[in-house]
Amino acid sequence: MNTYDFIFAGQNLIARPSGALHWPGEDLLCVSDLHLGKSARQARLNGAQLPPYDVQDTLSRLEAEIHATGARQVLCLGDSFDDLVAFEALPQAALDWITRLQAGRRWIWIEGNHDPGPVALPGAHLARHQAQGLTFRHIATDGEQAEISGHYHPKARLRGTARPCFLIDETRVILPAFGTYTGGLRCDDPVLTRLMAPAARAVLTGRRALVLPMHQKRSGIASSNAGR
Repeated sequence: MNTYDFIFAGQNLIARPSGALHWPGEDLLCVSDLHLGKSARQARLNGAQLPPYDVQDTLSRLEAEIHATGARQVLCLGDSFDDLVAFEALPQAALDWITRLQAGRRWIWIEGNHDPGPVALPGAHLARHQAQGLTFRHIATDGEQAEISGHYHPKARLRGTARPCFLIDETRVILPAFGTYTGGLRCDDPVLTRLMAPAARAVLTGRRALVLPMHQKRSGIASSNAGR
């Protein structure tokens, strides 16, 4: 099996190799940090000319995950847009694509630090979402139990290749960034090692979900220096 199935706070969850989290019991697909419009924002801020394909690639992969899981709920865990100006600059074709994906589904937008506040798209716009004892928010908080978050774009390097990864312990799950052109914070960064318990697992994405101990260097995990 290419996915990693695990029990978290009594719920059966699935870490998918794409970086999406599937919750079959709630028919829910959760993705974090789409950062739609990143190439346009980078061009606007510093003249960086990234190929402008990030929106199409991210939405294509999101659509594939929705169809693969058959999810009737989709939760976007913050930083869905690289900033509010980037959202306003999205082409109509991209907005129409999002609207088509939303059709017939419950869609939840969680506020992030890049997109603080609602945008002019259908769906619920929330600071956090709670269901069956789980709390979904953009940035992890100290002392929270059964929390699922994003923000940090965790990555790990395995045999010379940096790969986005989930971080999972008994009380917290941190999702990798789903968007194209997103960098990452190495999983041994003090910010992440402070948040995650010593027995935390890193679930690397790619062709298949690969689970390794987060804190063991002998496991083959080393730092990724990509920035968020």
